[in-house]
Amino acid sequence: MTILITGSRGKVATTLIPLLRERGFDVRAASASPDKLSLPDGVERVVCDLDDPATFPAALAGVESVFLYANPQHIEAFLAEAKTAGVRHIVLLSSSSVIEPGADTNAIAAMHSAVERGLERSGIPSTFLQPGGFAGNALGWAWTAKSTGTVDHPFPGARSSLIHEADIADAALAVLTRPELRGHAYHLTGPASLSVTEQVAILAEAAGRPLTVNAVSAEAWKESTAEFMPPAIADALLGYFASHDGLPDAVTSTVEELTGHPARTFASWARENADAFRP
Repeated sequence: MTILITGSRGKVATTLIPLLRERGFDVRAASASPDKLSLPDGVERVVCDLDDPATFPAALAGVESVFLYANPQHIEAFLAEAKTAGVRHIVLLSSSSVIEPGADTNAIAAMHSAVERGLERSGIPSTFLQPGGFAGNALGWAWTAKSTGTVDHPFPGARSSLIHEADIADAALAVLTRPELRGHAYHLTGPASLSVTEQVAILAEAAGRPLTVNAVSAEAWKESTAEFMPPAIADALLGYFASHDGLPDAVTSTVEELTGHPARTFASWARENADAFRP
């Protein structure tokens, strides 16, 4: 069968694609800019811009399964074309924000919920992967960590069970290739709930240099993210940080149940990416 991977420049997709190829599956890597993809031998590349429905028919032709990034803008058009193409299963990379308190007023949850609801209405058998915070989000601290040895954060005590992106890819591999796992929602987390202060200490140990957390106001943090983060997303993150300040985040065993191996630690991610935090 042919499996279409959307968002193929993303960290989860770039890890998932070779896993599927190693197991002999036909993979079609989709991106708005497929010429920029670095792909294993035998992987087809195709234009699929989730903001442009005109790219959907060619991308979906002959496809049996889809790994889908959550973009609600044209989800109904995408799913209509998927039905026409005969797609039999869609795995959505959703978010644990949809199951958090206050999801109905959270911009991140709203985006993912809209795609989940679209899939439910479509009648196409679907599986939802609902990870919490990605370990790779820590790369957002890399520039200031390199230059000043500090990480600015409005809630140093906010806790999160960060998940290594490779574990999301492994979970996606499982649900794409094992029919008995289809049709469910899976809450994916890392193995431990860590505060921002604890995360930065782990990064410091991996990088072999001192790193500290500088507590800043929510307003200052939001202003510092304005160039690359929409205000509604920043507000959603601030709400999450505030609600988890000093409180544990949920930890699930779902990664191990799906993949057969324990979830990777944040320390393992930090060791793999230590150079990003060194001068």
